Amino acid sequence: MPINEYDQPIGEPVPDWSPRPPVRPVTLTGRTCVVEPLAAAHVDGLHDALVERSGPQLWTYLPHGPFTDRAGFTAYVESVGVMPGLTPFVVLDGAGAPLGVLSYLRNDPAQGSVEVGHVVLSEVLQRSTLATEAQFLLMQHVFDDLGYRRYEWKCDSLNGPSRKAAARLGFRHEGRFSKALVYKGRNRDTDWFAITDDDWPRLKKAYDTWLAPANFDAAGRQRTSLADLTNES
Repeated sequence: MPINEYDQPIGEPVPDWSPRPPVRPVTLTGRTCVVEPLAAAHVDGLHDALVERSGPQLWTYLPHGPFTDRAGFTAYVESVGVMPGLTPFVVLDGAGAPLGVLSYLRNDPAQGSVEVGHVVLSEVLQRSTLATEAQFLLMQHVFDDLGYRRYEWKCDSLNGPSRKAAARLGFRHEGRFSKALVYKGRNRDTDWFAITDDDWPRLKKAYDTWLAPANFDAAGRQRTSLADLTNES
């Protein structure tokens, strides 16, 4: 650890650092899915996936929903598209059907940091290869294309599936902020997770191994779990 002229410990130097490009809408193509900017053309397909074919529990830990009519859902999608600080994307399957939404938020190009959040995955997309690859495509873009240092994940501390997903995807738990928010008339303690550019090379290798066709049998079942690979990497 470096020591300054006053005999104080200081952070490691970051030579030649400069602000990174801000995140912007972009289309990212993987082997099983496409992630593209959210648009009005996705409303009908998302309504089918997120409302008609998914239960209301999908919206428990989100500030919006559940929705009982198409007009309310359409207004929600339109609001997400213009929400300050949010860069929303839709996840498309191989047939081009929209099955979920995830977003970049809290973008800080000066520090090379951004969060992935506002994640709404339909029941058919949850726990699927497509959902995992969509997450991988977004983080790969941040680290490899934009040169960021930090990628964040935050969730309601009571949202067990989200905390479990963060760990499986390779995020490290960094702590809990008590009484961080009030939403839907109730308290939210927030758990913080992150991946840094130090973590990224080993995690990228884990994702490449997991997503390889050889990791899946003829029925599409994984041979090695991503959690095993991210824990070992």
